[in-house]
Amino acid sequence: MKILAIAVMGAALALAGCAADGLPRSVDVAARPSPNQTPQPAIGGITGGGLIMRELGADLGRRERLAAIDAEYRALETAPAGQPVTWQGGGNGRSGTVTAAQPYRVGSQDCRPYSHSVIAGGTTRTARGTACRNADGSWTLLD
Repeated sequence: MKILAIAVMGAALALAGCAADGLPRSVDVAARPSPNQTPQPAIGGITGGGLIMRELGADLGRRERLAAIDAEYRALETAPAGQPVTWQGGGNGRSGTVTAAQPYRVGSQDCRPYSHSVIAGGTTRTARGTACRNADGSWTLLD
């Protein structure tokens, strides 16, 4: 079991250096699912893809979702509290803004509440959540 864990961690570290479209790609080995959950990979540095991979981004295309996930990651990772990180869809008028609040610490993890607003078809939809940073640098959205 120990060898398997080491192999998985080595593969995750090797994959973490691979990126497409400037988005980090890694497998989240730090966040452990409950016994009746299956592990989710980190998409764009956020386990499970963050708020945008839920209902908020249901009507977005692949490129739009990738841009939105990248904005979530940048907001969580580097943006000052309250400073919006924006993204644009590919010429169809869809766009969004991600705004992270002040980070706080829970045990050994840094966490940040954030909101993500998507503008599509003249309407704005907003979702809120909190994500905590894992040891491997990815973020896990709390349910």
